[in-house]
Amino acid sequence: MTRSVDQSVERWDIFEVVLNGPREGNPFVDVQVGATFRHKHRAIAVDGFYDGDGIYRVRFMPDTVGEWQYTTISNVAELDGQSGSFTCIAPGPGNHGPVHVYNTFHFTYADGTPYISVGTTCYAWVHQTEQLQQQTLATLQNAPFNKMRMCVFPKHYPYNQNEPALHPYLEGAEGARDFNRPNPAFFRHFERCVLDLQRLGIEADIILFHPYDRWGYATMTPDENRRYLRYLVARLAAYRNIWWSMANEYDFMLKTIPLELWDELFQTVQQRDPYEHPRSIHQAHLDYDYTKPWVTHASVQKWDVIRSKAWRSQYQKPLVNDEPEYEGNIPYIWGNISARELVHRFWVMFADGTYGGHGETYLHPEDILWWSKGGVLHGESPARIAFLRRILEEAPAGGLTPMEDAWFWPRISGSSNGNYRLIYFGAHQPKQWSEGLPTEGRYHVDVIDTWEMTITPLAGTYEGKTTLTLPGKPHLALRIRPAE
Repeated sequence: MTRSVDQSVERWDIFEVVLNGPREGNPFVDVQVGATFRHKHRAIAVDGFYDGDGIYRVRFMPDTVGEWQYTTISNVAELDGQSGSFTCIAPGPGNHGPVHVYNTFHFTYADGTPYISVGTTCYAWVHQTEQLQQQTLATLQNAPFNKMRMCVFPKHYPYNQNEPALHPYLEGAEGARDFNRPNPAFFRHFERCVLDLQRLGIEADIILFHPYDRWGYATMTPDENRRYLRYLVARLAAYRNIWWSMANEYDFMLKTIPLELWDELFQTVQQRDPYEHPRSIHQAHLDYDYTKPWVTHASVQKWDVIRSKAWRSQYQKPLVNDEPEYEGNIPYIWGNISARELVHRFWVMFADGTYGGHGETYLHPEDILWWSKGGVLHGESPARIAFLRRILEEAPAGGLTPMEDAWFWPRISGSSNGNYRLIYFGAHQPKQWSEGLPTEGRYHVDVIDTWEMTITPLAGTYEGKTTLTLPGKPHLALRIRPAE
């Protein structure tokens, strides 16, 4: 059967094939469906999925402008061999495509626009009330974050005791979850949340597994885990703003998912995702081997951020410290650092050529903490993080490279790109400074107060090795730019 589709789809947007098929039995398990998409000499195989009520979908994100054809493949005759075509047109404003690794240690959008990862964490925001979700989106609209870590499964943890409105799996016998029957209503809602983030220019860093559970999601069998990943990747991979995080604190789940199974599940995501979205995994105490070929970047949880450039060098991949502890006042040590300390850690990470993530955990009478449920931001760090992001976006394209051994004190952070320099002093407060400056050419120097968010140019221009006179106060940075 041939199906001709007169439809235009933007590059890096979604073309969807919708098919009617069997409802009997368990279509989630019994029916396989997919399609091969062709453009000139290229052929890309894509998995489809069952969306309930006899509806099957195959989603595809075209990466090349022009005419595409497709043919469906299925173990069910009525879904097999259907074909059609569509036209991929140029992307519209704001559509830069998916994010990929660039220049070993950095990221870029598919169209070449630099991507500087400035993340935040709202683990269970998709499991809250509609009103709270909308409040979260409104907050994000005016926040500096362009990546959000978020869980598929609901979370059972302090300050996270509420029952979700929708579960990822349907209810089976005696009220237990049936891990062979995904809940289409939940996943449609989840997709809407991903699309809401996309409209705000935010990457959805999707956490596939986590240990904080009372419903059985953390103890699914290996076969159930494999089916879950195939289903989720088939549904979500065509969204351009997807990142895959295999787990939050994977090492707390080693009894049910041993290390060799983590490796296999990682490769399942890699093999099933034709678009090569970013992939990583998040640890508690036991670092995963981020040098493995199926890992695109290191996603770590580290408070001692001064070691950032050493980890970057060790893994030879982009380093994203997604959890350098949280601004807040809860009793847990990881959730009660000051805004000043979080801003300091951000400057250390970014001035050392790595990336970082924000989190906020202020006590709330209704347990609405940003780090898990979203809502509104109460802290002082987001405005300072926005200030840092603007400075980073004004830096030369290609990312910053740490200046190894540029000075004796390893607690001073600094990176370069040609004659551009970004040097951060942290707690140090020199009145004079001469290290790490360009050795050739003339340049301008700006003194940045990272907390007060001020930029003060030093008078005149400088050339070669010289000594700068500085205000002599902590948490200052230098921005050095070539003079025209």
